[in-house]
Amino acid sequence: MIVLDRQRGLFTLHTRSTTYQMKVDDRGVLLHTYYGGRVDGADLSYLIREADRGFSPNPGEAGHCRTYSLDTLPQEYSTCGVGDFRLPSLELVHADGSRVADLRCVGCELREGKYALEGLPAFHGAGGETLAVFLRDETARVEVELLYGVFEEYDLITRAARIVNRGESAVRLCRAASLCLDLPRGDLDLITFDGRHVMERCPARAALRPGVQSVGSVRGTSSHQHNPFVVLCESDAGEDHGLCWGAMLLYSGNFEAAAERSQFERSRLVMGIHPYHFCYTLAPGEGFTTPEAAMVCSASGFARMSQLFHRAIRERLLRDNRPGRKPVLVNSWEATYFDFDEEKLLALARASAPLGVELFVLDDGWFGTRNNDRGGLGDWWVNREKLPGGLGSLARAVNALGMEFGLWIEPEMVSEDSRLYREHPDWVLCAPGRAYTRGRSQLVLDFTRREVRDDIYGALGQVLSGANITYLKWDMNRSLSEVWSAALPPERQGEVFHRYVLGVYDMLERFRRDYPHILIEGCSGGGGRFDGGMLYYTPQIWCSDNTDAVDRLRIQYGTSFCYPACTMGAHVSAVPNETNRRVTPLETRGVVAMSGVLGYEMDLTRITGEEGRAIAGQIRRYKACWDLVAEGDYYRLSSPFDGGPYTAWAHVARDRRRALVSVVTGATFAAPPFMALRLKGLDPALRYRVNGEAAYSGAALMAAGYPLPMPQGDYQSLQLLLEAE
Repeated sequence: MIVLDRQRGLFTLHTRSTTYQMKVDDRGVLLHTYYGGRVDGADLSYLIREADRGFSPNPGEAGHCRTYSLDTLPQEYSTCGVGDFRLPSLELVHADGSRVADLRCVGCELREGKYALEGLPAFHGAGGETLAVFLRDETARVEVELLYGVFEEYDLITRAARIVNRGESAVRLCRAASLCLDLPRGDLDLITFDGRHVMERCPARAALRPGVQSVGSVRGTSSHQHNPFVVLCESDAGEDHGLCWGAMLLYSGNFEAAAERSQFERSRLVMGIHPYHFCYTLAPGEGFTTPEAAMVCSASGFARMSQLFHRAIRERLLRDNRPGRKPVLVNSWEATYFDFDEEKLLALARASAPLGVELFVLDDGWFGTRNNDRGGLGDWWVNREKLPGGLGSLARAVNALGMEFGLWIEPEMVSEDSRLYREHPDWVLCAPGRAYTRGRSQLVLDFTRREVRDDIYGALGQVLSGANITYLKWDMNRSLSEVWSAALPPERQGEVFHRYVLGVYDMLERFRRDYPHILIEGCSGGGGRFDGGMLYYTPQIWCSDNTDAVDRLRIQYGTSFCYPACTMGAHVSAVPNETNRRVTPLETRGVVAMSGVLGYEMDLTRITGEEGRAIAGQIRRYKACWDLVAEGDYYRLSSPFDGGPYTAWAHVARDRRRALVSVVTGATFAAPPFMALRLKGLDPALRYRVNGEAAYSGAALMAAGYPLPMPQGDYQSLQLLLEAE
């Protein structure tokens, strides 16, 4: 609910449990007054105080009043060059070379429904409201429209900004943030989700120190190294207690999330497109729209924050053209790599179908002259030496086994050893006169250019029309370098990174429109582009190239703080694991992978009969419990980072009548203590039968716990299905 008090210049956004408020002061500056637990009917600007602070200057209209300074006030969209020396939201370069942005509020609008952003991902659906607040720099004649979307039931508030040049000269944008949040305290912690390829989204928590702390990406993607989701929280906040604010950016390119603890013990979070190599020219009349940011505030800890994000993402972000349980798949990569023919692939398919596998995915190596990772990318036609009958023949044979057929693609890349590159060397990103920087022996196609996207789209369309393909794995296996486009003049090269992301979104939207029966799974070397922007186009993303069960506990734990389990591609692979050579039990690998979209990344033609029966059992359990994994509330019962004896988590039905609890132990040692796992989210008044056997009250299971069996070896696992009597 959005409440406007135009007379007092007060804008209040209420969700079910929270209130977000801002107010226009008597000088036209839009101030942030409050974001926290719900407060009805109050003007919270009484919390804002003024004082004479040395070296905090006073704007011109303040005259000789030394108590009014933008450097000390909580601003809703921070400016630059006019006396606020904290993190800016907007940086402009005017025709005269000056860099000043002085924004004053000139009006607002309340609109029915949630706003949409052309060419950009955004939360959507019925039940939302939109507030538009208009700011203006009168001297530069630049307007900023701040957009706020409110989804009450999820405690979700979204933000974006549209910046329009109403002047007569061009203006350059050097920074255009999506979110600025000023909080009235400095004693907060910042949690970021960091890592590297094959070890993504591990939480890192530290107290805000004086100055700026930031994470981000300048790699052209949201990256394996840092995720565009962060949390600010009270220093003692935990899973079930404490105030926390989560913020995610729906963007798949360069981003920055920066938090500043000011000299006066206030905190500011600014989030948006990274200013590195960003300079966007706005001719007179032109505008720029920032990506969307989404915020959730929880007064009862991280679990509630995560559950609200999960529900909102599932119900208001994903545009799933195949709702319901996703098919259990087998991927050919670790079984065959580049060395396959049709019979070898069909042998894998014939071994998979009786186990309950529903989708066969042919990975890299099916196109052009692709026999290794040094050639063939960009030549999207079937390699007839490997597949004489084409994909159509293979798909028909797979379909005859009762399985769907899927395909791996990497549309954004090209190999130098390819027909496409030989015909169009100018279609790659590369600065003139510079040598190539290669990644995985490949170059990046210039997706800012429509003709490049059209060519790739047309070639892949021919492939899709020649076979019954119902799944695509869209991969992207390198970072961007030498980011220069032959299609843009020198003064617009600072737009290439952003235009590249818009080109990827455009291509994905065309696939969704023209092939609505195809499920697209996002991937960038695993989790290098696991963000809300991609989820708008691809309802699931390959969580990591690391399939080791123990490492996946950490990766999936960090991912769960924002992203729901139904979006995480998670596979069982062979041991010793390809990434770290660790050996874990097959049952444990299955338990971990069942907390995402289950698949198998192994040669199922080489398993024993006992292993086959175990895999078939995993698939049956997964199908029976999918509704809990996909739609239940998620509880982190312990952390894999704490060094404890086990990692545990639970998926609890919204009506609290069923729950799936998973436990994985660590390395064993002699004479371990007896342990009881305390559960969460149950109804204390109900009695739950555990795995169809003994029954316990919800109160007992949450307060006293469930007795865990003694581990019989390293990395053992246990799953408990709780059903109310």
